[in-house]
Amino acid sequence: MVTWNLFFGRAKPPARRDLFEAFAGTLAGWQWDVALLQEVPHWWPRQLARAVGADAYAAVRTARHELAPLRRLLARRLPDLLGSWAGGTNAILVRRGTIAARRRLLLRWLPERRLALGVRVAVAGGDVWLVNLHAEASSRQRAARDLDRALAAARRWADTSPLIVGGDFNLERSLVSQLALRHGLAYAAGARLDHLLVRGFARGRVAPLPPPTSDRGAQLSDHPPVRAVFGPA
Repeated sequence: MVTWNLFFGRAKPPARRDLFEAFAGTLAGWQWDVALLQEVPHWWPRQLARAVGADAYAAVRTARHELAPLRRLLARRLPDLLGSWAGGTNAILVRRGTIAARRRLLLRWLPERRLALGVRVAVAGGDVWLVNLHAEASSRQRAARDLDRALAAARRWADTSPLIVGGDFNLERSLVSQLALRHGLAYAAGARLDHLLVRGFARGRVAPLPPPTSDRGAQLSDHPPVRAVFGPA
């Protein structure tokens, strides 16, 4: 399981070019069954799924998608100039299993649209629910409300099935752990603002990844990827 904020397909320092191949090649080279991705350029999810060998994907656009074709044109030519104004998407890529159901919950319209995206994945031995969240960035209180509402929805969607919730929560580990406990989930892994929570699995182990870089040595994204391995409870 991997969660990663793709920084709208950009690098640090700025690469000043389209980095789809670099991100796709990096994701393709890692071992994972499910990837929860945030701040994905909105035209990437289908292409990413094909490039990384994912059997299925689900995606939901978050913010700044007016005049999408024009934004895409500008972002591909000037990604670092346009930045977040290119428009972002949350995506779930699944390499093993079949997406049997999809859910989404609108968490807020302002100051930016935020949604929780959930899928039920049918795998050998039963179903697993996966929920991807990118919480509000400009307010710790609003981010906490986003996570609280997303966890409540995740519990409803999953019912008694095993559940994994991950993403960019824009919150520190201590508060994330408190909210997870309130909803019956356990903290599994995290780095800075990005976290993975589980229910119905053994807590698992963190599986560190090398810092992702482009072919010219730039750091892909401003968020480190988080990977963990879970086993049956």
